[in-house]
Amino acid sequence: MGAGRVFAYGTAAGLIGDLLLGDPRRGHPVAVFGRAAGAVERVLWRDHRGWGALHTVVCAGGAVVLGGVAVRAVRDSAVASVALTGAATWAVVGGTSLAREARAIGRALEEGDVEGARARLPHLCGRDPQALDADGIARAVVESVAENTSDAVVGALVWGAVGGVPGLLGFRAVNTLDAMVGHKSARYRRYGWASARLDDLAGWPGARLTAVLATLAGDDPRGAVRAWRADSAQHPSPNAGPVEASFAGALGVRLGGTLSYGGRVEHRPVLNGAGRGVATGDIERAVRLSRRVGWLALGVCVAARRIAKGRTS
Repeated sequence: MGAGRVFAYGTAAGLIGDLLLGDPRRGHPVAVFGRAAGAVERVLWRDHRGWGALHTVVCAGGAVVLGGVAVRAVRDSAVASVALTGAATWAVVGGTSLAREARAIGRALEEGDVEGARARLPHLCGRDPQALDADGIARAVVESVAENTSDAVVGALVWGAVGGVPGLLGFRAVNTLDAMVGHKSARYRRYGWASARLDDLAGWPGARLTAVLATLAGDDPRGAVRAWRADSAQHPSPNAGPVEASFAGALGVRLGGTLSYGGRVEHRPVLNGAGRGVATGDIERAVRLSRRVGWLALGVCVAARRIAKGRTS
């Protein structure tokens, strides 16, 4: 069986596994990686970019090497290769958990339980929930669904198409490291610089594909294109900007504005300023758009890998 078919069958099985099972309650591979990365940090941490870069190389490089070793171990068995690709895909994507958390917050808001929604919001994003009313929570959820569609689904599939299992594991490792040390706190401003920059680089193609597919799969393709072109460059993140702007235009809502992280207030640009404010019902619409984008991304990545392998064979 060719590499293209292994990737196609394996990633489809992995996405179906995620759809049916979601993330495990205990022993998730990403959590295991996070603990290992934390142990490496305790040994290497210095307030210096060079030591942070070494941390990134050790952790992300280790994930890629592990994936390569696993691929070599099963290369003589097509069934085992598909199973490995499926397991790796299931381990690194998080579409079902993303949808589950978003919908749980949406249900709480629909029932008028704003305090319950505030309590669940940290499971989805790092906003300060106490500063948000119901509409602010709904906006935070829609923005998180948009950004994590790229980070937790599409980006992984793109790098899986490029590098197979090592690409899948490497992307998730880089994304996890950014979440752990890539933020601009006093401890990580220098040490986390390499992880943050590598995450920007690794996330670039997946973010653009997510924006394209959200434009195609949304309710207002013209609005999505207009918001993407007009507003995405103003966002402080080079990858979240196109994704959130295209989702805003596709859903016909207004995203961005003032928000608070860890007690720090940020005034972000408004995305799709012509749209209406986000309402609770838009959470479900965003989740459905995210699902459509994920499955479309699978089709695009499978086709691209088969075409690439066909040209090199």
